[in-house]
Amino acid sequence: MKIVNCKLKIVFMGTPEFGAIILEKLIKGGYRPCLVVTAPDKPVGREQTITPLPVKVLAEKNNIPVEQPEKIENCKLKIENLKPDLITVAAYGQIISKDILDTPRYGSLNVHPSLLPKYRGSSPIQAVILNGDKKTGATIILMDEKMDHGPILNQRAMTIEEKETAISLHDKLADLGANLLGETISKWTRRMINPQPQDDAKATFTKVLTRADGQINWQKSAEAIEREIRAYLPWPGSYTFWEKTGKSTQIKTLKARVYKSPITMTYPIGKTLVVPQNELAIQCGKGFSMGAGDFLVMERLQMEGKKEMSSEEFLRGHPDFIGTILK
Repeated sequence: MKIVNCKLKIVFMGTPEFGAIILEKLIKGGYRPCLVVTAPDKPVGREQTITPLPVKVLAEKNNIPVEQPEKIENCKLKIENLKPDLITVAAYGQIISKDILDTPRYGSLNVHPSLLPKYRGSSPIQAVILNGDKKTGATIILMDEKMDHGPILNQRAMTIEEKETAISLHDKLADLGANLLGETISKWTRRMINPQPQDDAKATFTKVLTRADGQINWQKSAEAIEREIRAYLPWPGSYTFWEKTGKSTQIKTLKARVYKSPITMTYPIGKTLVVPQNELAIQCGKGFSMGAGDFLVMERLQMEGKKEMSSEEFLRGHPDFIGTILK
């Protein structure tokens, strides 16, 4: 991002690492906010230690004032009194009222990690991997009161790598979005952009992910499950259950690949077996394009309460795993 001599009074709103990456690039690019608004500190880990979120940590490191309202409306007066020129939003996590959005003279800009109007909502990064898309991108919109609905100010596409995970794609899109935001602010505040309304007829929507989404359904095709594993890393994760002597143990799958057997083999859905190279595989459902000899190979996995390991390491310690049916 090009360094500029910027006198704009900017309020930044964001919460997780995606927002922190964009905030850092704004600061380095000369667009230092006069206020950062983020979520309240939250309990983290087994000890439930109250921990500041990434955006707050970065703001305090750069001596930028921080507000952490439970509800954004509680911060409305503070923002109005600042008389900001611009509000920038990146993964803030709350619906912002029209009164607040319309406060700045240049309005409020949002960085969204998809090629809007496709994949509006909270999980666009996961959605492109789940659907096997070949490209995605970042979009800057002028916000209105509807979710991810405002007119497009700038947009840029990027290719999705074959084995992209939500972790790697997240960082690439945050970096792309940050650069695009800096470019857009410069042009937008100089009246060099003509906003383009989104085509609502082409809009698609993503869901709010829950922990339950991570449970693997072995009835699906191996291809679909492999995409889920990459899309749900690190959260909600992809997990299954091993029933052993009346006890159910959760096993996370961290990395996997599709294995197509050269011979036709049909096993019960969810059955575990060993494939060449002494790796663990599971019989999956056929799906629409899958054959009976299609399996998912677990390359990296983690038992509940244990460290991550390869499937070969796992099988050395748990030979009785083979032949079981996963739930």
